[in-house]
Amino acid sequence: MRLFRRKNTVADPPDPRTAWPEQHVPEDPAAAAETFWHGWFDLLPIVSASLGEGEPHRVEHELCRLVEALHPRLHFSLERGRQAIYALVVTGQEDPDLRPFTDAWRAAAPPDDAIWEYHDSVPPVPDPTEVTVNLGEHRIALADVRVVVQVDDDEHVVDVAVFHPGFGDLDEATRQTMTFLPLDVTLGERLAAERLRRVETAEAEPAGAITLLEFRELVRGLGSGPDENVGTSG
Repeated sequence: MRLFRRKNTVADPPDPRTAWPEQHVPEDPAAAAETFWHGWFDLLPIVSASLGEGEPHRVEHELCRLVEALHPRLHFSLERGRQAIYALVVTGQEDPDLRPFTDAWRAAAPPDDAIWEYHDSVPPVPDPTEVTVNLGEHRIALADVRVVVQVDDDEHVVDVAVFHPGFGDLDEATRQTMTFLPLDVTLGERLAAERLRRVETAEAEPAGAITLLEFRELVRGLGSGPDENVGTSG
């Protein structure tokens, strides 16, 4: 269950002879965050009802407007929560120019409760090996993903090659998407941005490949001590 906010939410395309309208960026991230949360609480009964009835599209436009007012380049999603029932994610996709806005948004957020939790980056899924991605007639079980990792000890980053036995049945664009997706859901957006350097698609399963859960443990341990290279190859 995801609603992704993209950059332009103009109802009708502008006249091609005119420039796209400039999108307003608030000067004060803290004030913009406060405005967002006032709007969120006003909208919350409708959001809850829409999700409860399985029709999240009913609130997509209103949520897009709320997030756009915070900053026009932010993205959002409604997710299943890890501890709560639902999660609201507002992310700048690790753009440093957007960090003041996501920081202010998170600082002003209400405490997590049994219904809602709030994240300023896309979190990892608890167990990526339980995820299956449906791509038309193809079903890609992330439990079958294998990665081979080379660790840069000095930089505490990794180069990764990703393999899945179903990659050969996918077109190039979809295969590229499915190369990155398992890494993102395994590490979460922030850790992936910090620790991944080069990412490639492997045509055959490389020697020394590891599972996604082993990969997550390895990456989370980068820089923690002399055993950080255990499980890598190359």
